[in-house]
Amino acid sequence: MIHYPITFKAAILERLHEPLHIDEVRFDGPLGVGQVLVKISYSGICGKQIEEIQGTKGSDPYLPHLLGHEGSGIVIDVGPGVRKVVPGEAVVLHWLKGSGVDATTPLYWRRDQRINAGWVTTFNEYGVISENRLTPIPKEADLSVACLLGCAVTTGVGVILNEANLHPGDSVAVFGCGGVGLNAIQGAAMVQGYPIIAVDRNPESRQLARRFGATHAIDPTAVDVLTEIKRMTGGQGVQVVIVAVGNPEVIEVAVQASTIPGAVFLVGVPPTGSKIQVDPFAIHGRRTLLGSYGGGTVPDRDIARYLDLYAKGCLKLKELIFDVVPLEQIHRGIAAMLSGKPGRCVVRMMPNDV
Repeated sequence: MIHYPITFKAAILERLHEPLHIDEVRFDGPLGVGQVLVKISYSGICGKQIEEIQGTKGSDPYLPHLLGHEGSGIVIDVGPGVRKVVPGEAVVLHWLKGSGVDATTPLYWRRDQRINAGWVTTFNEYGVISENRLTPIPKEADLSVACLLGCAVTTGVGVILNEANLHPGDSVAVFGCGGVGLNAIQGAAMVQGYPIIAVDRNPESRQLARRFGATHAIDPTAVDVLTEIKRMTGGQGVQVVIVAVGNPEVIEVAVQASTIPGAVFLVGVPPTGSKIQVDPFAIHGRRTLLGSYGGGTVPDRDIARYLDLYAKGCLKLKELIFDVVPLEQIHRGIAAMLSGKPGRCVVRMMPNDV
């Protein structure tokens, strides 16, 4: 039985454009309706957290606060009304709502200062998580890779399977081969799309994209992307375009790379106030633009499905991880992500986690 209050380490965003501060945070308890206490084992570092640290959307009224939205761990305690998970169960933590109670956000303290948090945070050794942001998984699951099912895998594979509904032989281009883009590529490879064109300025990213199933790769710093895509597709363009970056100029090029009719899915989020220009006649010709919301993922359905595909060797998850760092060195992982390192850096929360 857990005894409150509990104290644990967390990476806190205190001010924009500054490194996260590792400090002790306290939860006084008890758990409220729909709240679940999770001992977090691993967390991925998503581009969304980089954006929050850099203040991409402008001011942040919730400072100081905790971060992170893809993780894995073990349930320690459950609040009233929780039926989905039980203590001792392994879980994936995710930002998309699943089934269960949409609980109130937790109240944390650092000494006498309130530390804000959302329904899920993962840059912390323990977390009070809303029941509907948790999905149980088999206890024998590898938690170091299961954390990626909270965002990167479900979004990237999901945009292909759930939103684009890619069919065998459909052509696809993925702009931006980070964690989400690589998963879009392997999702397209699973359903035998062709060609699968990876577009990224980083040679490491293009090389990894090939490993994940890209049949072609384009360096936008060396050639004209539109010319190359037209050449690779017999002048037609691609039927499905996935834009996994938030650069408005890249989005405009990506849109032009699609066929008419064709479909463009915007996964990366541009800075607040950004604008893009599109050809209205192409829209009339049934070129569709759709903002992807987490790849259309249904956590209760898709997390178990993708974990099973990984167990059967159909999904690459280990290969996505380029480094595992302890919580105290989370800055190293963030710096690697900022440098353009492809894939995901995973944060190990406690020394005894394996």
